[in-house]
Amino acid sequence: MSKTKFPLFCGPSNRDLSPKARYRCMRNSLLIVMLAITLIPLSITSGLNFIQYQQLLREDSQANARWNAESARATINAYLEKLEAAITVVIDTYSFEDLSDTRKLEQIFRQLKKEHQGLVDLSVVGPDGIQSGYVGPYGLAGKDYSDSLWFHKALTRRMYVSEVFTGFRNVPHFVVATSQKDPYSEQYWVLRASIDTETLDRFLALADTEALEDIFLINDSGVLQSGSRYHGGAMQDFQLTRKPKQNDILIYEETRGDSNFYRAVSRIPNTPWLLVLDQQGAEARKIWHVFKDRLLLTLVLCFLASGGMVVWLSRFLAGKFREADETRDAILSETEHSNKLASIGRLAAGVAHEINNPLAIIGEKAGLMQDLVGLDQDFRHKEKFLSQLDALQNAVVRARTITHRLLGFARRMETSLTLVQLNEILQEVLSFLEKDAAYRNIHVILQLQENLPVIRADHGQLQQVFLNVINNAIDAIRNDGEIHITSRRENHKTVMVAISDTGPGIAPEILKNIFEPFFTTKGNEEKKGTGLGLSITYGLVQKLGGKIEVSSEVGVGTTFIITFPVYNEGSEGESNDRA
Repeated sequence: MSKTKFPLFCGPSNRDLSPKARYRCMRNSLLIVMLAITLIPLSITSGLNFIQYQQLLREDSQANARWNAESARATINAYLEKLEAAITVVIDTYSFEDLSDTRKLEQIFRQLKKEHQGLVDLSVVGPDGIQSGYVGPYGLAGKDYSDSLWFHKALTRRMYVSEVFTGFRNVPHFVVATSQKDPYSEQYWVLRASIDTETLDRFLALADTEALEDIFLINDSGVLQSGSRYHGGAMQDFQLTRKPKQNDILIYEETRGDSNFYRAVSRIPNTPWLLVLDQQGAEARKIWHVFKDRLLLTLVLCFLASGGMVVWLSRFLAGKFREADETRDAILSETEHSNKLASIGRLAAGVAHEINNPLAIIGEKAGLMQDLVGLDQDFRHKEKFLSQLDALQNAVVRARTITHRLLGFARRMETSLTLVQLNEILQEVLSFLEKDAAYRNIHVILQLQENLPVIRADHGQLQQVFLNVINNAIDAIRNDGEIHITSRRENHKTVMVAISDTGPGIAPEILKNIFEPFFTTKGNEEKKGTGLGLSITYGLVQKLGGKIEVSSEVGVGTTFIITFPVYNEGSEGESNDRA
């Protein structure tokens, strides 16, 4: 016995398995192949969708980072350009002496403060670096800026935006300064506007989105020019690994802890500042987690649905294959049975021919002896001798009838087809067996339908069919029982005879072999079971165009159902062909 009870795959090594094991093997093979065919493409498609959507999200995140950086840069640049334009108008409109007048300067300051957020103070610085006019919250009038970097930068440029510094006030701020040449002294003086860094923080906050992690300004030295969520406030140090060229926006991927994010770095034109924007990576975005959850749910549902369908379909197909195998085995078994019947038919034909010859000789010799005895009037025991010769002749006739039927079963002799009534033949057969049944206390119960249609068959062969079946029923019951014989018309094409007994029944493993030649259920001690009765009966029924079936239940009894086609004129030719 194989150690593997139900193999995973069917192959040449599994040919000797039991039918149940072959069925399980076939089902497992179908299940695995169909699961592979269904789930592998589904997994590949889901994986490709996963990768493609991840790539799209990354590209979208980079595009959003670029757009947000451009938007923030444009906002700050617009603010500075507007402030620079206002300061330019003031310095072009008023002279150094006008702006050195505190009242005049204060009037201009109030007007500018209404239009420009974050403006802290406004001051005028002479060519010598001394602040000659100041309006603001700090007492900075008369301060000397001759050594300040922003002052010298403003003198050499038309407009200058400084880095964030603390200066005399010790508060982070930056200045927007412009210079003008005094037509009388031929020297340059400066108009300066100071803005606090909170103004920069407010403008940067306008770019805040759900995906934005941080946004801030730094200078080329790595000093924060505005507050940062992760790196501290203004004037704190920050290390920037990569810087863009000119007005380009540089985007690259960075890591913070276990998460990745995209960093966009851009220079703000005409300033010493770089804008740094950190935006969530694709894997950190909410839409990515929603997509993964939905993809996983869809994949699980598809797997469950596909798996269920595949399991059901594999069972269904395996069942169909098993039915086909069983049908094939039944056909092979029936073919083998037919071959056995053909063999017994040939054997019966040979035996019948061999017996007919000596029977003919015995009949002729017996006839001659009758003639000779009849001529001798003085023969002492003439009457007794003639009666014995008559009995001998009757035995020869009976033996010839039996061999004739054997030849008919073997299809070696033409059968005589006539229109017969089944009920009449059943009555004739019962007349032969009623004494034997009565002797054994077996009651025969008839339920014969009246006006049963006639069939076209051989009268003697039908007698043999019913004689064999009823005789077997009597032998099965032995003593004290019932035999029920029923005849009726099943439909417009067939009539049926059912013969049931109350015998011990036949076990299923024996029932499938009951029509085989030389197979008998009668014990050897009875010395009367040849195993030919039912096989001959089966052959006769088939030859007459009928069908015989048997069902049995151990301890209840056995039923033989024999059906024949109803005779009609249109089927006469077909019946003759079968005969």
